[in-house]
Amino acid sequence: MSEPFTILTSLPMPLIRDNIDTDQIIPSREMKSTGKTGLTDGLFAGWRYKEIGGREPNPDFVLNESVYAESAIILGGANFGSGSSREHAVWALAEYGFRAVIAQSFAPIFAGNCVRNGILPAVLDAAAIATIERSRVSVTIDLQAQNIGIADGKSWTFPIEEEAKSMLLEGLDAIDLSLKMAEEITAWQDTDRAIRPWIYLGANT
Repeated sequence: MSEPFTILTSLPMPLIRDNIDTDQIIPSREMKSTGKTGLTDGLFAGWRYKEIGGREPNPDFVLNESVYAESAIILGGANFGSGSSREHAVWALAEYGFRAVIAQSFAPIFAGNCVRNGILPAVLDAAAIATIERSRVSVTIDLQAQNIGIADGKSWTFPIEEEAKSMLLEGLDAIDLSLKMAEEITAWQDTDRAIRPWIYLGANT
């Protein structure tokens, strides 16, 4: 389970580039384990550091700007999270502290990985994203209302599938979602066991 996502207020970090892929989010050379932790140093490593494999910060990359040190939201462009299906990209974002990405569109697998790891992939059009970027103020995301707003009163609604919304609101991953139907699963198994007892190990025939 992850922390439930209800209302989030944060200054968004602008990274408005199209086709940011998972290898740019975390290069394969930075994936030194199969776990969900220890990935933050590799986040955006190709842009974040001056040299490949190095750790000297690139002052021109937005993640290194102190004003965005506490950002929990990324503003992106179109086709965010494209490329390979590596879930490490989402794990790195989550471990760093990002809880939402606002972009024009997402690669479907990446969006699904976001939801399963407690990150909201919110779709807004380019004009709305540009307005948020120009405002340079915090935004508030209300998932229940499916609304994104800024201090001057401007706000936008965003679409999200009901299952994804429920998972984020309750902090559920795919296994947690299945376990919500534990009683129905057990009832089906009991019925099936009576009909086909031979397929159940140790069942009496």
